[in-house]
Amino acid sequence: MTTTKSLRTAALPAALLSAAALALTGCAADPSPSEPTSTATERADGTRITLTYDGGLLVLDDDLRVLTDDAVDGFTRVNPAGDGRHVLVTVPSGFRVLDTAADPALTDAVFPADTGGHAVVHGDRTALFADGTGQVTTFDNTELDGAELPDTETTESEAAHHGVAIVLEDGTLLTTIGDEESRSGVRALDADGKETTRAEECPNVHGEGAVQGDVAVFGCTDGALVYDDGAFTKLDAPTEYGRTGNLFTTDTSSIALGDYNDDPDSEGYLLHQIALIDAASGSYRVADVPDGVGYTFRDLARGPEDEAVVLGDDGALHTFDTTSGELLDSFPVIDPWAGPAEWQDAHPALKVAGDVAYVTDPAERRVHAVDLTTGETIASSDVLPGVPNEMAIA
Repeated sequence: MTTTKSLRTAALPAALLSAAALALTGCAADPSPSEPTSTATERADGTRITLTYDGGLLVLDDDLRVLTDDAVDGFTRVNPAGDGRHVLVTVPSGFRVLDTAADPALTDAVFPADTGGHAVVHGDRTALFADGTGQVTTFDNTELDGAELPDTETTESEAAHHGVAIVLEDGTLLTTIGDEESRSGVRALDADGKETTRAEECPNVHGEGAVQGDVAVFGCTDGALVYDDGAFTKLDAPTEYGRTGNLFTTDTSSIALGDYNDDPDSEGYLLHQIALIDAASGSYRVADVPDGVGYTFRDLARGPEDEAVVLGDDGALHTFDTTSGELLDSFPVIDPWAGPAEWQDAHPALKVAGDVAYVTDPAERRVHAVDLTTGETIASSDVLPGVPNEMAIA
């Protein structure tokens, strides 16, 4: 049964955050963050890059200079909050708000979540999924100020699972169906929290995005699930097993870019093909990356012209036309690298903001900015305090 409610969540005091971190991790607690000093409508002067490393959290400016270095226990995930300023940092008690404006600071504000998982931004709504309970928390990201959390709405899943949710422009909430053992599909709920339809033909559903026309796409182990105008449509992969687990979309293209694996017995995390899923035409095609080149789920993005951007283990950025799958260009950025032993292990990551690609270089403990229109590396950081792992852009 689904319930939806509105509430205002008070910012949690630093002492409570510290106690939760100690209880769940057995490690030293974070230092008390400073209070944010700017308003919700302000933005940082330029791009902010948030990086995690084992034991820390960095904020860099667009010249790739380190602005802040905060202690954070263990492996940490970071996601944009959706307002162009704040970043959500996964901590044991939920999603903690990082303010990246003029004086970046970890705030005391936390969206509570038991085993916080995916944070999905679409327009001015952000959806947070708690894997430990299956609870979905959504909020208007334009109201986020870091000092006090905005009003939230919560929706309960039928069972706890590693899930994901997204809110469409008309208020429809799409959220995954599953339990601790498996995931089977997606259900749609209207703005009042009433289920309107569901589809349970998307095994191991993972990954989501909204393409042109506010059409949602989800990845499955045998294709993709599309939600458009109140109905679900299943698109089959070109192979019997064809898993897409991460999707990269824009609101100016009907095509979703996905990672692709056609071998259920494959070992390791390197992949060698990309999925190009056209929600408008219903086509699902696969394109090869250059021969001998691999990438991971962290190494896909969309460029300024909606092209696919792939960071290969050859150390180069490769761009592809998403309609034809044709390779457009390649340019070297870092040295060749090996795939990770575990997905959480630090390995090169890619994010794109406008026409600039940001590439982490764990081997050298640096991050680089690349102009995608020229292929030129336009900035590189000094050696960072730790090996960069996760990355978010605001």
